[in-house]
Amino acid sequence: MTDETSSLPPKRRGGRPRSAPADLRTATIGVRVSAAEYDALRAKSAAMAMTPAQWLREAALTRRLPAPPVAEINHEQYVELARLAANLNQLTRLANEGERVTVATDLLIELKAEVKRLRFGLIGTATGGDTR
Repeated sequence: MTDETSSLPPKRRGGRPRSAPADLRTATIGVRVSAAEYDALRAKSAAMAMTPAQWLREAALTRRLPAPPVAEINHEQYVELARLAANLNQLTRLANEGERVTVATDLLIELKAEVKRLRFGLIGTATGGDTR
């Protein structure tokens, strides 16, 4: 070797720089689609200048999905709470219009207890230390 070749920087390997280990995509998800669905995916991804895999990844990870179904017990509690809220709204509207509204104290105490029961039922506890 001559002195001229030893002064040159080492030859670099070509290609794309390596990604950080956390960014590597190592898992795969197999999805079967019909020929028509595949054509539609290819058309949509081409319109966005993406591969079908890129388009599916973006669509799955960035779009909002429908809300998960509400548990039946929460739905029943919600319906009951809506009924109570409607009655309270009627009383409030009458009071705001200057009408005389009389509510029995026993009914208010029962209403407070029912609202408390509903609140704890919705979060999945039978009782709680919260006295509001």
